[in-house]
Amino acid sequence: MDIGTLVEQAREGRPRAVARLISLVEAASPQLREVMALLAPLTGNAYVVGLTGSPGVGKSTSTSALVKAYRQAGKRVGVLAVDPSSPFSGGALLGDRVRMQDHATDPGVYIRSMATRGHLGGLAWAAPQAIRVLDAAGCEVILVETVGVGQSEVEVAAQADTTVVLLAPGMGDGIQAAKAGILEIGDVYVVNKADRDGADATARELNHMLGLGEARSAGAWRPPIVKTVAAKGQGVDELVAALEKHRAWMDEHDQLTQRRVRRAAQEIQTLAVTTLRQRIDAATLDALAGQVARGELDPYTAADALI
Repeated sequence: MDIGTLVEQAREGRPRAVARLISLVEAASPQLREVMALLAPLTGNAYVVGLTGSPGVGKSTSTSALVKAYRQAGKRVGVLAVDPSSPFSGGALLGDRVRMQDHATDPGVYIRSMATRGHLGGLAWAAPQAIRVLDAAGCEVILVETVGVGQSEVEVAAQADTTVVLLAPGMGDGIQAAKAGILEIGDVYVVNKADRDGADATARELNHMLGLGEARSAGAWRPPIVKTVAAKGQGVDELVAALEKHRAWMDEHDQLTQRRVRRAAQEIQTLAVTTLRQRIDAATLDALAGQVARGELDPYTAADALI
């Protein structure tokens, strides 16, 4: 199909067209440049919310609950659910769709599962362009759910307007909370499964950890802590209210534009580095590497010669 026709159909919200465009993104198709050029004027309208946290905290269930809440508000929703690729088979379960079957037949919801394909950071490498596709397709809210991450997979913070960090009772003591780098990126914190023992203690430890951070200037955003039971829909309205409050604060303080500019800068840099790697001549690289290994050349001079 002609790329222009495909983009026009995606703009109308046709799921097959959106799926084909994201498939072109994942396959790094030669047509991708044309696709992105046509999509560019159509983007910049969606509110991107990233959801991250350790395995088992309820990211998929929380994402599904947010989809329901936003659909009840009449908003079109896109979901990018990232699952880890197996280091052995190369496959991925893509199981997040199983937990979102309630929305599978809703024409106002588009759900796409993506495999990391070995990319680190908690997201798939194709996520930024896939977000652009969903934005151009008219999704007013895009929920990006990361893989089950550890303490340092914080890439989602660079791709989202608002980052939600989910925790659950039993994550560990205050020391664990303080040293977990992932807990430093949140705009909104959620203690899910709050009907379990230890939920209040987890919220207190998290609040203490946030208090240990840098002193905030007057008017700075103070990340709220919301307790939810996503499987029962409890606390979801409070979570949506916290997200909207953060969005309003960003608009008021010109932070939303700044975040999107930083996001675009990182995307440009990533594409430039990828293009540079593709242009490197393997034979020249091997020759320079041999000289460095033999001590005939330092690595900085070799790098200068390569580029």
